[in-house]
Amino acid sequence: MLSREAKALCEKLGLGARELYFRGRCGVLGECAADVVTSVAVFFPPAHVEESWNGGRKLPAEEAVELYAGVCHAWGRRKLGEHDGCARIAELLERVVARAPSPGAPLFAGWRAVPLPDDPPARAAQLMHVVRELRGGLHANAVIAAGMSPLEAMLARAHDGSPFGHVTGETMARFFQWPEPYPEPTPELVARRAAVEDATDELLAPVFSVLNEDESDELIELLRFGQGH
Repeated sequence: MLSREAKALCEKLGLGARELYFRGRCGVLGECAADVVTSVAVFFPPAHVEESWNGGRKLPAEEAVELYAGVCHAWGRRKLGEHDGCARIAELLERVVARAPSPGAPLFAGWRAVPLPDDPPARAAQLMHVVRELRGGLHANAVIAAGMSPLEAMLARAHDGSPFGHVTGETMARFFQWPEPYPEPTPELVARRAAVEDATDELLAPVFSVLNEDESDELIELLRFGQGH
């Protein structure tokens, strides 16, 4: 999403970074109203989604998906090309993706339908993106079910034990283009946000039951390679 490959493509096409991001990532929904995109890009302000989605309309949605997938493949080849385990990562994740339920995760469903490349680094990278879309959809559902607004969830995230907790909520909100000033999250919101993270994990865990315990451990070890990349 923020790779040198994505930036180079933006420059080549004359698109803003977020225009490519929304058209490419959410283009699996097809040509639709910005409000439809807002419904799945839950954590972005509606006005920013509308501006970015409509601003990139010179790039047709179907083409944008192909180009965005190409960026993912190029990133995978550059970052994972030296990882001998890519073929096995792809093999295991493909089984997970094929069996995962799609309700509540429309971007996951859309990206699952995008053809996979043949070479292992690119294939593994796209499948990791697809799984990320699944978790993202389930996480958004958990936030909404907890009665939190997207901004509240974002501001409270730095105070819990969730991944990337070292990044402040204010920094994330600013990056996502939420207008300032930002309210200080209450202890009650912080607790609810921590519960949301647990709920997301609980929703996602059964998806990996298609793998046995040895395969799950193997996948975890193979994916550790990416932590330094």
